[in-house]
Amino acid sequence: MTTTVTADIEVDVPIAVAYDQWTQFESFPEFMHGVEEVRQEGDTLTHWTVSIGGVRREFDARITDQVPEEHVAWRSLDEVTHRGRVAFRSEGAERTRVDLELEWEPESLVEKAGAALQIDDLQVRRDLERFKTFVEDRGGATGAWRGEVHGGVETRGDEASTRVTGAVPPTGDGALGSDPDLRA
Repeated sequence: MTTTVTADIEVDVPIAVAYDQWTQFESFPEFMHGVEEVRQEGDTLTHWTVSIGGVRREFDARITDQVPEEHVAWRSLDEVTHRGRVAFRSEGAERTRVDLELEWEPESLVEKAGAALQIDDLQVRRDLERFKTFVEDRGGATGAWRGEVHGGVETRGDEASTRVTGAVPPTGDGALGSDPDLRA
């Protein structure tokens, strides 16, 4: 049984900042509960380590579609079924709406119970709240990747597709696209 969760949030940063931060997959453990590590293994390949309800899993995921300041879609490559899409929409010069859709196959009893009780929905909303705090407190993204991906293949090889990383110091108190398997 596939579980689908959708959630959205408005973040008080320009669309470029929200999008750029989302492309920094290695920062996901800082705001996503259960994500222990994400390693960027290429422009379109990531390796994930997650722990949900005491069950630890690792899987590889490929970015299937990515357009700067519009959306990023991905799907797992392993036996762990996981796919998602995040879309960005400008709501003004300093505000961006982030729409997230995730699909996965719960396997363990704990995962199935979490899906049935809609605990997954609550967790995804909390993760988006933490993303909001993470990106707003910094006043900028911790890096960027401005390339495009279509059908799992990077289609832009110019200087705009260069991955740029570098922490932006906090300014506060520190405190589903062209993939046919995803719904639009």
